[in-house]
Order: sequence, then C-alpha cells, then structure tokens
Amino acid sequence: MTKQDLQIKTRDGTAKAALFRPAKASPVKSGVILYQDAFGPRPALDGMAERLAGEGYTVLVPDLFYRNAPYGPFDAKTAFVEEKTKAALTALVSGTTQEMTISDSAAFLDALAGQGVTGPIGTVGYCMGGARSLNAAASYPDRIRATASFHGGNLASDAADSPHRKAETIKARVYVGMAGVDRSFPPEQSTRLAEALRAAKVDHVLENYAGMAHGWCVPDHSVYDAAGAERHWNRLITLFSETLG
Repeated sequence: MTKQDLQIKTRDGTAKAALFRPAKASPVKSGVILYQDAFGPRPALDGMAERLAGEGYTVLVPDLFYRNAPYGPFDAKTAFVEEKTKAALTALVSGTTQEMTISDSAAFLDALAGQGVTGPIGTVGYCMGGARSLNAAASYPDRIRATASFHGGNLASDAADSPHRKAETIKARVYVGMAGVDRSFPPEQSTRLAEALRAAKVDHVLENYAGMAHGWCVPDHSVYDAAGAERHWNRLITLFSETLG
C-alpha cells in the first residue's frame, strides 16, 4: 500500500487529499472516495482508507474543510466536550455546506480519473460524511456505482439539501448503517429515507446496528466498538466487491 498527498483544484480553491493505492503491480481501475466525519482527515481515517486499499481499491480521502484551513487538529474523544473545540467544530461543519461538497466532488472524481482510476467509483461517509456520500451519488450517477453511509446524520431532514430529496437521480446501490440510537438520524428520518429510495426504485439496504452509538465505526472515537466496526467492514467490503469488482 502506498500513500500520496494530492492538491486538488476545486471551484473555490485547493483541497488537500490523501490517495491510498493497493500494493498491486497491475493498474487499479476502481476507486473509493471516503468522506470524513466532523473531526477531519487524520490517522484514524488513513487507517480506514488503508484497509479499503488492501481490498484492491484506490482510495481518496479529501479534506472537506479546506476552505477554512488551517484548523485543528481535533481529538475525537474530547473535541465535542470542550467548549472551545466544540465551537470550532460546529463552525467548520455548518460552514461547509452540502452544495460545497457536491461541487468539490466533481474535482475529487476528476482527481481519481487523473490517477488512472477510470472504472466504477464507490463512496462512503461517516457522520457528516454520510449525507455527502449519498448526495455525491445523486449528483454524479453515471460515475458512482455504490454509496454507503455509517452513522450519517440528517439523511432525510426537512432541509432543502437533504439527500432523500435526490433519491430519483441515484443509480448506485445504497447501504445505510444506522446507530442504534442517534439523535441526528431519528426513526422518522430513516422511514422517510427508506420511502424515498423505494419510490425511486433504488437498490438499497438500511440496517440498524442495535447497541451501537453514533461514531462506533471510527477507531479513535470515544464510542468505537470493535465488533460493531468489524460488522460494518463486512457490509462495506461486500457492497464494493459486488458493485465495483
């Protein structure tokens, strides 16, 4: 596995990103975009990208907060507990809109293509990245074949940019892994999302991870659960192997 630092030109500036390649001699045509959680790119996400690269994919982890760089770094275990870092994180998340990330995603896809990744693309997002993963699939349906969200928030909210509103344009297979109890994605939203995907005839699965808390997949999070995280990996790797090859 190799890691390469990239500078990706977007409509609004230059986003830093890390590109992870599998240790294979032959070219890898399939790629994955990993959309960060609220704490930004960091070693924990690098490790997750490395695991996906180990499955044979070229994986891009872009910095969605690049418009406000420099920032952080943040400790995922304490950042939302301490008032100063909580305020900084809240400003970063609210100041990076869905439309910004949708626009940026065109540049992310082009960056993968520029690295020789010209085959099908999968996306996966955690926390704030979950909605961005789904919105990317809805916005670039001819390029994204599989999309996943884990403990993603506000996937079917009343907001105008809520992903469920774009279900009709999704061509990808969709997987949504929900924390057992998650204020950012309550039962009424999961019902609304399922209804929207069903009405749009999208191939989808919504799965409840009972007993898991918001953030359970990410190893540096305070509520990380090793068994639950391994279950998430099994689901994600299966999704990508069946759709991306």
